[in-house]
Amino acid sequence: MISDAVALARVPSTLRAQEGLHLVLDRQTRQLMVFDGGHLKHRFPAAVGTEGWETPAGTHQVLEKVSQPVWQHPGNGNHVGPGPANPLGSRWIGFYRDCTPKQNAWDGERYLTINGCTVAGFHGTPHRWTVGRAVSHGCVRLFEENVQKVFDLVEVGTLVTVLP
Repeated sequence: MISDAVALARVPSTLRAQEGLHLVLDRQTRQLMVFDGGHLKHRFPAAVGTEGWETPAGTHQVLEKVSQPVWQHPGNGNHVGPGPANPLGSRWIGFYRDCTPKQNAWDGERYLTINGCTVAGFHGTPHRWTVGRAVSHGCVRLFEENVQKVFDLVEVGTLVTVLP
């Protein structure tokens, strides 16, 4: 586990001093930090996007919050409802949407053509061993107890900054 000092070292001072609640994800250290009024309130380990599916860097905002989300398999369209088998866990906090078609997107096993939107967000996971690694298709996996805390803290519109 990295120290607060190491985690904060990569966060620009302008972000650390910003007023209000905001989230800062550091892809390199795989840490999600919650700042409020210029103070670090929480820090959580996170899984981020793997090579070729990096979690989108930049400034975003919370677009939606869903408790007990339904996951749709991107390949076959099958749905997994709420419960312990749901890859999203019990919470979804969407912060990125890109509806530009993608050709030859590598999913780790094969190349795909994506005609619909790709999204990224914070969510829980039934696979705790993945947290702290670069293993997702752009989403940010958190331990279930941590995504529930973040879900309760944020609102639609909350600022999200993803550091490269």
